[in-house]
Amino acid sequence: MRVVVYGAGQLAQMMYLAGSPLGIQVEAVDVSNDTVVHPVSKQPLDITLAQAIETADALTVEFEHVPERLLEDAASAGKLMPNIESILVGADRVREKKLLEKMSVANCKHRIVTDVEQLDACVEALGEKLIIKSSRDGYDGYGQWRLSEAAELPALKNTLSDLDLQKVPLVVEQMMAFDRELSLIGVRNKQGDIRTYPLAENLHHQGQLHVSVAPATDTNDALQQQAHDIFTALAEGMDYVGVLAVELFQQGDKLYVNELAPRVHNSGHWSQSGAVTSQFENHLRAVCGLPLGDTAAIGPSAMVNIIGCSSFSRDLLSIDGSHLHWYGKSVREKRKMGHINVTTDSYENLGEKLMQLSQYLPLEYFPKLVGEAKRLKG
Repeated sequence: MRVVVYGAGQLAQMMYLAGSPLGIQVEAVDVSNDTVVHPVSKQPLDITLAQAIETADALTVEFEHVPERLLEDAASAGKLMPNIESILVGADRVREKKLLEKMSVANCKHRIVTDVEQLDACVEALGEKLIIKSSRDGYDGYGQWRLSEAAELPALKNTLSDLDLQKVPLVVEQMMAFDRELSLIGVRNKQGDIRTYPLAENLHHQGQLHVSVAPATDTNDALQQQAHDIFTALAEGMDYVGVLAVELFQQGDKLYVNELAPRVHNSGHWSQSGAVTSQFENHLRAVCGLPLGDTAAIGPSAMVNIIGCSSFSRDLLSIDGSHLHWYGKSVREKRKMGHINVTTDSYENLGEKLMQLSQYLPLEYFPKLVGEAKRLKG
Protein backbone atom coordinates (compact mmCIF):
# COMPACT_ATOMS: atom_id res chain seq x y z
CA MET A 1 0.00 0.00 0.00
CA ARG A 2 1.12 3.57 -0.70
CA VAL A 3 0.02 6.72 1.11
CA VAL A 4 0.95 10.21 -0.05
CA VAL A 5 0.99 12.89 2.65
CA TYR A 6 0.61 16.56 1.76
CA GLY A 7 3.22 18.28 3.92
CA ALA A 8 6.79 17.17 4.58
CA GLY A 9 7.30 17.95 8.26
CA GLN A 10 7.60 15.87 11.41
CA LEU A 11 4.08 14.45 11.23
CA ALA A 12 4.72 12.97 7.79
CA GLN A 13 8.01 11.61 9.12
CA MET A 14 6.27 9.91 12.04
CA MET A 15 3.60 8.48 9.73
CA TYR A 16 6.41 7.02 7.59
CA LEU A 17 7.99 5.39 10.65
CA ALA A 18 4.62 3.98 11.76
CA GLY A 19 3.81 2.69 8.29
CA SER A 20 6.99 0.73 7.66
CA PRO A 21 6.15 -2.26 9.93
CA LEU A 22 2.74 -2.50 8.24
CA GLY A 23 4.25 -2.56 4.77
CA ILE A 24 2.71 0.83 4.01
CA GLN A 25 4.97 3.05 1.90
CA VAL A 26 4.58 6.71 2.86
CA GLU A 27 5.72 9.56 0.64
CA ALA A 28 5.47 13.28 1.37
CA VAL A 29 4.72 16.34 -0.71
CA ASP A 30 6.59 19.59 -0.20
CA VAL A 31 3.58 21.84 -0.80
CA SER A 32 5.78 24.89 -1.41
CA ASN A 33 6.98 23.45 -4.74
CA ASP A 34 4.75 20.39 -5.44
CA THR A 35 7.74 18.05 -5.10
CA VAL A 36 7.37 14.47 -3.83
CA VAL A 37 10.04 13.81 -1.20
CA HIS A 38 11.16 11.13 1.22
CA PRO A 39 9.46 11.90 4.56
CA VAL A 40 12.65 11.49 6.61
CA SER A 41 15.55 12.63 4.39
CA LYS A 42 13.39 15.21 2.54
CA GLN A 43 15.26 14.26 -0.65
CA PRO A 44 13.19 14.55 -3.85
CA LEU A 45 11.95 11.24 -5.24
CA ASP A 46 12.03 10.28 -8.90
CA ILE A 47 8.29 10.68 -9.34
CA THR A 48 5.99 13.56 -10.23
CA LEU A 49 3.08 14.59 -8.03
CA ALA A 50 0.64 13.47 -10.73
CA GLN A 51 2.29 10.03 -10.83
CA ALA A 52 2.23 9.81 -7.02
CA ILE A 53 -1.48 10.63 -6.95
CA GLU A 54 -2.23 8.05 -9.64
CA THR A 55 -0.38 5.19 -7.95
CA ALA A 56 -1.32 5.98 -4.33
CA ASP A 57 -3.91 3.98 -2.43
CA ALA A 58 -4.69 7.00 -0.24
CA LEU A 59 -3.92 10.70 -0.06
CA THR A 60 -3.88 12.53 3.27
CA VAL A 61 -2.51 15.65 5.00
CA GLU A 62 -0.20 16.42 7.90
CA PHE A 63 -1.53 19.95 8.34
CA GLU A 64 -4.66 21.80 7.32
CA HIS A 65 -3.10 24.77 5.53
CA VAL A 66 -2.37 22.93 2.29
CA PRO A 67 -2.96 25.18 -0.76
CA GLU A 68 -6.54 24.67 -1.88
CA ARG A 69 -5.52 23.98 -5.48
CA LEU A 70 -3.58 20.92 -4.27
CA LEU A 71 -6.48 19.76 -2.12
CA GLU A 72 -8.86 20.10 -5.07
CA ASP A 73 -6.56 18.01 -7.28
CA ALA A 74 -6.33 15.38 -4.54
CA ALA A 75 -10.08 15.38 -3.99
CA SER A 76 -10.75 14.92 -7.71
CA ALA A 77 -8.73 11.68 -7.57
CA GLY A 78 -11.25 10.28 -5.06
CA LYS A 79 -8.51 9.23 -2.65
CA LEU A 80 -8.28 12.17 -0.22
CA MET A 81 -8.90 11.29 3.43
CA PRO A 82 -10.13 13.09 5.40
CA ASN A 83 -12.32 14.72 2.78
CA ILE A 84 -11.62 18.23 1.52
CA GLU A 85 -14.55 19.72 3.44
CA SER A 86 -13.14 18.44 6.75
CA ILE A 87 -9.66 19.76 5.99
CA LEU A 88 -11.03 23.20 5.08
CA VAL A 89 -12.96 23.29 8.38
CA GLY A 90 -9.66 22.90 10.21
CA ALA A 91 -8.09 25.67 8.14
CA ASP A 92 -10.85 28.23 8.66
CA ARG A 93 -12.27 29.12 12.09
CA VAL A 94 -15.43 30.56 10.58
CA ARG A 95 -16.19 27.22 8.90
CA GLU A 96 -15.26 25.49 12.14
CA LYS A 97 -17.69 27.55 14.22
CA LYS A 98 -20.47 27.02 11.69
CA LEU A 99 -19.89 23.25 11.83
CA LEU A 100 -19.98 23.21 15.64
CA GLU A 101 -23.23 25.18 15.65
CA LYS A 102 -24.74 22.92 12.97
CA MET A 103 -23.83 19.82 15.01
CA SER A 104 -25.09 21.43 18.27
CA VAL A 105 -21.66 20.91 19.83
CA ALA A 106 -20.95 23.18 22.80
CA ASN A 107 -18.22 25.78 22.15
CA CYS A 108 -17.21 29.25 23.33
CA LYS A 109 -19.70 32.07 22.81
CA HIS A 110 -18.50 34.05 19.82
CA ARG A 111 -19.16 36.53 17.04
CA ILE A 112 -17.78 36.74 13.50
CA VAL A 113 -16.26 40.14 12.68
CA THR A 114 -15.70 41.54 9.18
CA ASP A 115 -15.18 45.18 10.24
CA VAL A 116 -13.30 46.52 13.27
CA GLU A 117 -16.27 48.70 14.19
CA GLN A 118 -18.20 45.52 14.98
CA LEU A 119 -15.94 44.98 17.98
CA ASP A 120 -18.03 47.39 20.07
CA ALA A 121 -21.06 45.14 19.61
CA CYS A 122 -18.91 42.14 20.54
CA VAL A 123 -18.03 43.77 23.85
CA GLU A 124 -21.70 44.50 24.51
CA ALA A 125 -22.74 40.93 23.67
CA LEU A 126 -19.82 38.92 25.08
CA GLY A 127 -18.25 41.15 27.73
CA GLU A 128 -14.95 43.00 27.78
CA LYS A 129 -12.69 39.97 28.22
CA LEU A 130 -12.26 38.59 24.72
CA ILE A 131 -9.98 36.41 22.61
CA ILE A 132 -9.73 37.61 19.01
CA LYS A 133 -8.52 35.06 16.46
CA SER A 134 -7.73 35.35 12.77
CA SER A 135 -10.02 32.92 10.97
CA ARG A 136 -7.15 31.60 8.85
CA ASP A 137 -3.42 30.85 9.24
CA GLY A 138 -3.28 31.36 13.00
CA TYR A 139 -1.67 28.68 15.20
CA ASP A 140 0.67 28.28 18.19
CA GLY A 141 -0.43 31.68 19.49
CA TYR A 142 0.06 33.53 16.20
CA GLY A 143 -2.83 35.52 14.72
CA GLN A 144 -4.42 36.04 18.14
CA TRP A 145 -5.11 39.09 20.29
CA ARG A 146 -6.62 39.63 23.73
CA LEU A 147 -8.92 42.28 25.14
CA SER A 148 -8.80 42.45 28.93
CA GLU A 149 -10.94 45.55 29.45
CA ALA A 150 -13.04 47.90 27.37
CA ALA A 151 -10.49 50.73 27.76
CA GLU A 152 -8.12 48.73 25.52
CA LEU A 153 -10.60 48.64 22.65
CA PRO A 154 -9.45 51.78 20.74
CA ALA A 155 -5.83 50.54 20.69
CA LEU A 156 -6.94 47.07 19.59
CA LYS A 157 -9.03 48.54 16.78
CA ASN A 158 -6.01 50.49 15.64
CA THR A 159 -3.87 47.32 15.66
CA LEU A 160 -6.43 45.47 13.56
CA SER A 161 -7.33 48.32 11.22
CA ASP A 162 -4.89 47.32 8.46
CA LEU A 163 -6.26 43.77 8.17
CA ASP A 164 -8.58 42.84 5.30
CA LEU A 165 -11.40 41.45 7.42
CA GLN A 166 -13.67 40.97 4.44
CA LYS A 167 -11.16 38.48 3.07
CA VAL A 168 -10.08 36.98 6.41
CA PRO A 169 -12.68 37.63 9.13
CA LEU A 170 -12.00 37.49 12.84
CA VAL A 171 -13.58 35.09 15.31
CA VAL A 172 -14.18 36.94 18.57
CA GLU A 173 -14.69 34.63 21.55
CA GLN A 174 -15.75 35.26 25.10
CA MET A 175 -12.79 34.54 27.37
CA MET A 176 -13.93 31.43 29.19
CA ALA A 177 -13.02 30.81 32.83
CA PHE A 178 -12.23 27.14 32.18
CA ASP A 179 -10.73 24.74 34.70
CA ARG A 180 -8.23 23.16 32.33
CA GLU A 181 -7.46 22.35 28.70
CA LEU A 182 -7.98 18.83 27.45
CA SER A 183 -7.89 17.15 24.07
CA LEU A 184 -9.31 14.00 22.58
CA ILE A 185 -7.66 12.10 19.76
CA GLY A 186 -10.04 9.86 17.88
CA VAL A 187 -10.04 7.89 14.66
CA ARG A 188 -12.69 6.73 12.20
CA ASN A 189 -11.99 4.37 9.30
CA LYS A 190 -13.62 3.91 5.89
CA GLN A 191 -16.05 1.38 7.32
CA GLY A 192 -17.30 3.90 9.92
CA ASP A 193 -15.66 2.21 12.91
CA ILE A 194 -14.66 4.70 15.64
CA ARG A 195 -12.15 4.51 18.46
CA THR A 196 -11.04 7.26 20.82
CA TYR A 197 -7.98 7.58 23.01
CA PRO A 198 -8.06 8.59 26.68
CA LEU A 199 -8.39 12.32 27.26
CA ALA A 200 -5.09 14.18 27.52
CA GLU A 201 -4.47 17.22 29.72
CA ASN A 202 -2.50 19.98 27.99
CA LEU A 203 -0.33 22.73 29.42
CA HIS A 204 0.38 25.72 27.18
CA HIS A 205 2.86 28.59 27.37
CA GLN A 206 2.56 31.65 25.13
CA GLY A 207 0.01 29.87 22.98
CA GLN A 208 2.10 26.73 22.40
CA LEU A 209 1.63 23.25 23.79
CA HIS A 210 4.49 22.40 26.15
CA VAL A 211 3.36 19.31 28.10
CA SER A 212 0.59 16.73 27.64
CA VAL A 213 -0.34 14.11 30.23
CA ALA A 214 -2.47 11.12 29.26
CA PRO A 215 -4.72 9.73 30.50
CA ALA A 216 -5.59 13.09 32.06
CA THR A 217 -5.77 13.05 35.85
CA ASP A 218 -9.09 13.49 37.68
CA THR A 219 -11.30 12.19 34.89
CA ASN A 220 -14.18 9.73 35.04
CA ASP A 221 -16.18 7.56 32.69
CA ALA A 222 -18.83 10.24 32.22
CA LEU A 223 -16.29 12.86 31.10
CA GLN A 224 -14.59 10.41 28.72
CA GLN A 225 -17.98 9.41 27.31
CA GLN A 226 -18.92 13.05 26.80
CA ALA A 227 -15.73 13.58 24.81
CA HIS A 228 -16.33 10.38 22.83
CA ASP A 229 -19.86 11.52 21.98
CA ILE A 230 -18.54 14.89 20.75
CA PHE A 231 -16.00 13.14 18.55
CA THR A 232 -18.62 10.73 17.18
CA ALA A 233 -21.04 13.53 16.29
CA LEU A 234 -18.31 15.46 14.45
CA ALA A 235 -16.69 12.48 12.70
CA GLU A 236 -19.98 11.01 11.51
CA GLY A 237 -21.36 14.43 10.59
CA MET A 238 -18.35 15.13 8.37
CA ASP A 239 -18.08 11.53 7.08
CA TYR A 240 -14.55 11.77 8.40
CA VAL A 241 -11.83 9.19 7.74
CA GLY A 242 -8.56 9.33 9.71
CA VAL A 243 -7.40 10.80 12.99
CA LEU A 244 -9.19 13.92 14.23
CA ALA A 245 -8.03 15.95 17.24
CA VAL A 246 -10.62 17.81 19.32
CA GLU A 247 -9.21 20.48 21.63
CA LEU A 248 -11.46 21.07 24.63
CA PHE A 249 -12.03 23.34 27.59
CA GLN A 250 -13.36 21.75 30.78
CA GLN A 251 -15.60 23.88 32.97
CA GLY A 252 -16.96 21.86 35.87
CA ASP A 253 -18.31 18.63 34.40
CA LYS A 254 -18.96 20.19 30.97
CA LEU A 255 -16.71 20.09 27.89
CA TYR A 256 -16.58 22.85 25.27
CA VAL A 257 -14.82 22.50 21.93
CA ASN A 258 -12.04 25.03 21.44
CA GLU A 259 -10.60 23.95 18.08
CA LEU A 260 -10.46 21.01 15.68
CA ALA A 261 -7.40 19.63 13.89
CA PRO A 262 -8.18 17.30 10.96
CA ARG A 263 -4.97 15.29 11.28
CA VAL A 264 -2.59 13.59 13.69
CA HIS A 265 -1.87 16.06 16.47
CA ASN A 266 0.85 17.18 18.87
CA SER A 267 -1.30 16.33 21.91
CA GLY A 268 -1.48 12.71 20.69
CA HIS A 269 2.28 12.12 20.46
CA TRP A 270 2.20 10.41 23.86
CA SER A 271 0.47 7.48 22.11
CA GLN A 272 3.74 6.47 20.40
CA SER A 273 4.89 4.75 23.59
CA GLY A 274 1.89 5.19 25.89
CA ALA A 275 -0.90 3.48 23.93
CA VAL A 276 -1.32 0.03 22.41
CA THR A 277 -1.55 1.62 18.93
CA SER A 278 -0.13 5.07 18.14
CA GLN A 279 -2.20 7.78 16.52
CA PHE A 280 0.12 7.60 13.48
CA GLU A 281 -0.47 3.89 12.91
CA ASN A 282 -4.20 4.28 13.43
CA HIS A 283 -4.38 7.13 10.93
CA LEU A 284 -2.71 4.94 8.30
CA ARG A 285 -4.95 2.01 9.18
CA ALA A 286 -8.01 4.24 8.76
CA VAL A 287 -7.13 5.76 5.38
CA CYS A 288 -6.03 2.37 4.03
CA GLY A 289 -9.28 0.70 5.07
CA LEU A 290 -7.62 -1.56 7.64
CA PRO A 291 -9.07 -2.55 11.04
CA LEU A 292 -8.38 0.05 13.72
CA GLY A 293 -5.93 -0.68 16.53
CA ASP A 294 -6.51 -0.65 20.28
CA THR A 295 -6.42 2.91 21.66
CA ALA A 296 -6.08 1.95 25.33
CA ALA A 297 -3.31 3.53 27.40
CA ILE A 298 -0.46 1.30 28.56
CA GLY A 299 0.14 3.52 31.58
CA PRO A 300 0.33 7.20 32.56
CA SER A 301 2.38 9.11 29.96
CA ALA A 302 3.72 12.59 29.38
CA MET A 303 4.80 14.27 26.18
CA VAL A 304 7.23 17.18 26.54
CA ASN A 305 7.79 19.43 23.54
CA ILE A 306 11.31 20.63 22.74
CA ILE A 307 10.78 24.17 21.50
CA GLY A 308 13.39 26.56 20.13
CA CYS A 309 16.46 24.76 21.45
CA SER A 310 18.78 21.90 20.54
CA SER A 311 21.27 21.99 23.44
CA PHE A 312 20.34 19.35 25.97
CA SER A 313 21.84 16.13 27.23
CA ARG A 314 20.89 12.95 25.38
CA ASP A 315 21.65 11.22 28.67
CA LEU A 316 17.97 11.82 29.41
CA LEU A 317 17.56 8.46 27.71
CA SER A 318 18.94 6.89 30.91
CA ILE A 319 15.50 7.49 32.42
CA ASP A 320 13.52 4.26 32.13
CA GLY A 321 10.45 4.73 29.95
CA SER A 322 11.80 7.80 28.14
CA HIS A 323 11.90 8.14 24.34
CA LEU A 324 13.35 10.99 22.28
CA HIS A 325 11.83 11.97 18.94
CA TRP A 326 14.02 14.44 17.03
CA TYR A 327 12.73 16.19 13.91
CA GLY A 328 16.04 17.23 12.33
CA LYS A 329 15.14 20.90 11.89
CA SER A 330 17.31 23.99 12.13
CA VAL A 331 16.79 25.89 15.38
CA ARG A 332 14.39 28.81 15.39
CA GLU A 333 12.57 30.61 18.19
CA LYS A 334 9.25 28.91 19.07
CA ARG A 335 9.94 26.13 16.56
CA LYS A 336 9.08 22.58 17.61
CA MET A 337 12.38 20.74 17.36
CA GLY A 338 11.30 17.41 18.80
CA HIS A 339 9.55 15.86 21.76
CA ILE A 340 10.19 13.48 24.63
CA ASN A 341 7.72 10.78 25.68
CA VAL A 342 7.82 9.30 29.16
CA THR A 343 5.63 6.34 30.14
CA THR A 344 5.43 4.56 33.48
CA ASP A 345 3.01 2.75 35.82
CA SER A 346 1.65 5.53 38.05
CA TYR A 347 1.19 9.29 38.10
CA GLU A 348 3.51 9.55 41.10
CA ASN A 349 6.28 7.75 39.21
CA LEU A 350 5.57 9.88 36.16
CA GLY A 351 6.13 12.98 38.26
CA GLU A 352 9.39 11.52 39.56
CA LYS A 353 10.60 10.79 36.04
CA LEU A 354 9.66 14.28 34.79
CA MET A 355 11.65 15.73 37.69
CA GLN A 356 14.60 13.58 36.63
CA LEU A 357 14.11 14.75 33.06
CA SER A 358 14.37 18.38 34.16
CA GLN A 359 17.98 17.77 35.20
CA TYR A 360 18.98 17.15 31.57
CA LEU A 361 17.19 20.14 30.01
CA PRO A 362 17.72 23.94 29.90
CA LEU A 363 14.65 24.83 31.95
CA GLU A 364 14.19 28.28 30.43
CA TYR A 365 12.82 26.43 27.39
CA PHE A 366 10.62 24.13 29.50
CA PRO A 367 8.66 26.48 31.79
CA LYS A 368 5.85 24.00 32.55
CA LEU A 369 7.92 20.92 33.28
CA VAL A 370 8.87 21.23 36.96
CA GLY A 371 5.47 22.46 38.06
CA GLU A 372 3.74 19.55 36.35
CA ALA A 373 6.26 17.10 37.80
CA LYS A 374 5.50 18.35 41.31
CA ARG A 375 1.74 18.19 40.73
CA LEU A 376 1.92 14.57 39.56
CA LYS A 377 4.17 13.56 42.45
CA GLY A 378 1.49 14.90 44.82
